[in-house]
Amino acid sequence: MAARRRLPQRRMDCDTGWMESPATADHLTGLADAAQARTMLEHWLEKSDARVHALLLVLGRFDSVNLAHGSVAGDFVLTEVARRITHFGQDEFVDGEWFAARLEGGKFLLTTREECSRERWQFLAEALADAIAQPLAGANAGMPQLWPHIALIRALAGDDPAGMLGRLGDAQIALKGEAGRRIAWIDRDETPVGMESAQIEAELRRALEQGAVSLRFQPQFSLADDSMIGAEALVRWEQPLLGSVGGEALLRIAARADLTTQLTRRVVGAALKATLAWPAGLKCSINVTAADLAVARFPQEMLDMTGDLGVDPARLTLEITEQALLGDLDLAARSLGLLRDAGMRIALDDFGAGFCNFGYLKYLPLDCIKLDRIMLDGVAENPRDRAVLRAVVAMAQALGLEILAEGVENEAQRRIAAEEGCTAYQGFLRAKPLTQEDFLQMAGDFA
Repeated sequence: MAARRRLPQRRMDCDTGWMESPATADHLTGLADAAQARTMLEHWLEKSDARVHALLLVLGRFDSVNLAHGSVAGDFVLTEVARRITHFGQDEFVDGEWFAARLEGGKFLLTTREECSRERWQFLAEALADAIAQPLAGANAGMPQLWPHIALIRALAGDDPAGMLGRLGDAQIALKGEAGRRIAWIDRDETPVGMESAQIEAELRRALEQGAVSLRFQPQFSLADDSMIGAEALVRWEQPLLGSVGGEALLRIAARADLTTQLTRRVVGAALKATLAWPAGLKCSINVTAADLAVARFPQEMLDMTGDLGVDPARLTLEITEQALLGDLDLAARSLGLLRDAGMRIALDDFGAGFCNFGYLKYLPLDCIKLDRIMLDGVAENPRDRAVLRAVVAMAQALGLEILAEGVENEAQRRIAAEEGCTAYQGFLRAKPLTQEDFLQMAGDFA
């Protein structure tokens, strides 16, 4: 059984780049619409230090989805793509200004205003294309794989929104005529050649060998008394040309280079060692990938690492997403069951985004669901959004599950999450992802 939820509407704030509520937002996806996108671009381009980079993503094969599967399936595809773009932006532009918009049909715009090399923007486009092309959890049988075409541009002196969007559109049209090519630049000046995939993969392999991949920790708090209860470990790779790389983008590189196992071991090992230095009682959440769950020996490897380092398994929470469960669900359930029996907690991440397969709640050995950040967008203004949150929380409570709300950005969201029965939260309201040193200092302040 699956359910689809419309993404929340948001209004653009020209000072921050974020979008909060809306008269003209795209009503299906909740992203900015074409008019809002032009307004934000115009505002950014007026600044002396514009530094604006934009990409236009167009879904190939989208028309065939509507024709073969109907408009409901088409709407699902659009909301899921919007969710993936939003999560991508939140992962990759932690300290920068950015916004996403749906211009029309299957055309999306992602724009950022920050220092960004050509190599980084090219890399991010490749990573986003990989993310969009992944299978759609909850999709109808026979749904074609989406093939995104992406046109890239960086603003130069004298550019205006109409000119930028027009050139992006022209490049996208040209891309459709080139079989197998999915990314193109629109250049008005000489620019260096981007990094080849093989070079990026070699750089990551070297970084893993040298221990150059690091962790950040996003604190988590109890909604009962606002005490700190732990943190989620988030991996980052600081690459000189590409900048800070994390989230799905980093996982895609690791998968292409057959480095997923090495990356997981590096992350788990670093997270376990970090946890040993934390005050007693704080728990560490670690993300588990589809590649991890596809390996039958994964549970024993996890238990061996905790045993070797002397970490109590009860201090760990393993987070999985629906995307990680698209493979062998029986094997995933068995592996997670073994780890849960050893004392680890299991959490289903990003719950409430796009289609939600409620069957996972019955089949998997879960302790907690982590509500996707879109579940809290609009709850302070829209009674229907709050009703959806209330229903999801009630269902989780009936199953004996704890509920952690992600992406809490303001006090109103925190208050409503507490009132509706969520047990914990994380988000920028209290803290961005922190280094180990900063996390320990914050944990000391809460002690």
